Amino acid sequence: MRVDFYQLGTEAAERAIPLLAAKVRQAGEKLLVVAQAEAQLRAVSAALWAEAGEEFLAHGFAGDTHSARQPILLAPACEAANGARMVMFADGLWRDEGLAFSRAFLLFDDAGIEGARGAWRQLGSADQVDRRFWKRENGRWREGP
Repeated sequence: MRVDFYQLGTEAAERAIPLLAAKVRQAGEKLLVVAQAEAQLRAVSAALWAEAGEEFLAHGFAGDTHSARQPILLAPACEAANGARMVMFADGLWRDEGLAFSRAFLLFDDAGIEGARGAWRQLGSADQVDRRFWKRENGRWREGP
């Protein structure tokens, strides 16, 4: 499995999620976006509508009527009712349930660097985990050490 660490700096996760979600959807995959705070999930939903541009990023909330059919599911817990094989932790908190997915994205801001470092170290000793680190520079994602 692969875990991608995205250091957002001062950028809000809600700005990066539509871009990453669009790539996941282009690959034909479903996505679970996890954040503890309902306010953040609502902000992600608004961003998916606002940042979608010409491409519609259909999504819904866990527990809603058609949550199992949603290509992008927003949830407070790591439960993929939509059958997603990819999970994105929008709130910067790693959850070990992410290891059950084929790919996980951990998005973190400057305040979450220490938590991300701890997750990086923890996952370094996990079997069959490919870790990658990405940092935003000049408006583009650059893979780093």
